[in-house]
Amino acid sequence: MKQSFLVIVFLLIATAAPAQAPFYQGKTIRIVTGYPAGDVNDLWPRLVAQHMSKYLSGNPSFIIQNMPGASSMIAANYVYNVAKPDGLTLGWIAPTLYFDQLVGRKEVQYDWAKYGFISSPAQSEHQLYMRADAPYKTIEDVRKAAEPPKCGSGGATGTGFYFPKLLEETVGAKFNIVLGYQGGGPIDLAVEKGEIHCRAMTIESFFAREPFHSWRKKNFVRSIAQSGRKRDARLPDTPTIHELMDQYKTTDQARRVATVILAGGVFGRPLVGPAGIPADRLKTLRAAAMSALNDPELKADAEKRNYELDPVSGEEMEKLAKEVMAQPPAVIERMKKVLGN
Repeated sequence: MKQSFLVIVFLLIATAAPAQAPFYQGKTIRIVTGYPAGDVNDLWPRLVAQHMSKYLSGNPSFIIQNMPGASSMIAANYVYNVAKPDGLTLGWIAPTLYFDQLVGRKEVQYDWAKYGFISSPAQSEHQLYMRADAPYKTIEDVRKAAEPPKCGSGGATGTGFYFPKLLEETVGAKFNIVLGYQGGGPIDLAVEKGEIHCRAMTIESFFAREPFHSWRKKNFVRSIAQSGRKRDARLPDTPTIHELMDQYKTTDQARRVATVILAGGVFGRPLVGPAGIPADRLKTLRAAAMSALNDPELKADAEKRNYELDPVSGEEMEKLAKEVMAQPPAVIERMKKVLGN
């Protein structure tokens, strides 16, 4: 009888206690993207945000804040150092910012391996395009040129910088890389004006938007190298860096440096949080992001935009981050040479 009485009392107390509201109810999640408005890395987080809310209890709202500069390092430093680790501020940053930490650049205010990696919509392979009217039709032309072609880049961690530099280190091509552009749009405009000849960028972006649709129709540019281990179906005539390394008998150490640098393609378009997000909340964010990236409506939207979609989980990214940050001194010294340190 006494035991039954206690059970009844417990049930009454439990019934009377107000249900705890989900953490995200009534809250807003901010995604800080290190890219200008209109860039693919501005459009992607907006697409993810449209669908991610419904997979979080409480259905929070999302806002996107643009914080471009230094190939997204400004945004990366902000998310790591200023944002609270409460799961309400996330970052959409460059996949190669670990370069700067490995080579010891003083601007770095983050620890790549300690970010709360959430997801990436896809791995990213890259290509180098060249104005078709430039005298550089192939990598061999670049190797032999008396004057190197000018390629544009935002900073030393962007694809526009490291892919040409990697081609220099591995196959002997020479490039004059012009830094300081605030996003891909200004670089493409500089190519149109004839101020520079080339740009390295993701293959996805090259097939996703203007001016590239028009450029391809007019044969305004040609791709002369790509980063994947096999040729992208859309670039069947463009050699991969691995084919070029075979052709030019690249040394084993240079190939190892290429492997570390090209790992950035696996990170793709990383969505991250600051270090220290509670484990259960990070797990919730990861699950919601992956659910959003597998949502049929998002898939349909991505297909319409010609976006690549092959999601990479936060757990995979976290494991890779720890691996790439554990490099021996010889590889780091060679990376410093490639990256201009």
